[in-house]
Amino acid sequence: MFSVLFLGTCACDYSPKLHNEYKDCFDKNARRSSSVLVNEQYLIDCGDHCLDELRIANVNAAKITDIFLTHLHSDHYNVEHIRYIASASTRMLRVWVREDAIVPELENVEWRRMQPTSVYAIEDGLTVVGLKANHNESVFPQHLLFEKGGKKFLYACDGAWFLHETYYTLKNADLSLLVLDCTCGDYEGDYRMGEHNTIPMIRVMLPSLKTWRTITENTQTYISHLAPSLHKSHEETVKIMAELGVNVAYDGLQIEI
Repeated sequence: MFSVLFLGTCACDYSPKLHNEYKDCFDKNARRSSSVLVNEQYLIDCGDHCLDELRIANVNAAKITDIFLTHLHSDHYNVEHIRYIASASTRMLRVWVREDAIVPELENVEWRRMQPTSVYAIEDGLTVVGLKANHNESVFPQHLLFEKGGKKFLYACDGAWFLHETYYTLKNADLSLLVLDCTCGDYEGDYRMGEHNTIPMIRVMLPSLKTWRTITENTQTYISHLAPSLHKSHEETVKIMAELGVNVAYDGLQIEI
């Protein structure tokens, strides 16, 4: 089973209200930098607001054993926040990155380098696979595929569409949970389509993912990494995505699969 807590679900156009009105709480429209906590100890991305997110969610940083980085943009990767979590840990903190990522040496941090499509055992039957993502190559992007007890969870933020080899790797994956990048809203013509998904792009992808049996009628599908300035309100976006059978993640949302 996976317990998944969405700590942050924003692309990097943060609301100024995070500094005052929502300084100590989550809000579905004033989102923070994208980050997810899995099974209370595995952190996906550690960006601009990660420490605030952990504080608001009442998560003890010392319990985090592993951080998995999708890429090295600052809204997903903050060295000082990683340093803080490492200092709180009672064991060596493992930080997982793509094999060619350029990262600094940090005290109490063991960098784990992931070759694309290779399977890595974490602990307690959990495995992870890094899959190449369609995002700025200079920040070493990857999607993350976790598996435990027959359940599979793909976290695919950031990145537009799926690269050819990643798409074929996901054939017959029968995912239990899929989290898709949806930086852009329900309109066409956005220049970001080379790196980020729009809602129309997701409309196109979903039937093919079902044909390929990457997802099935049993898959829980969510969008995350939303840029509030490019979307309608959370409530309106929920209505739009419900027509596709897709859920909209928000800061503080916890799900079980």
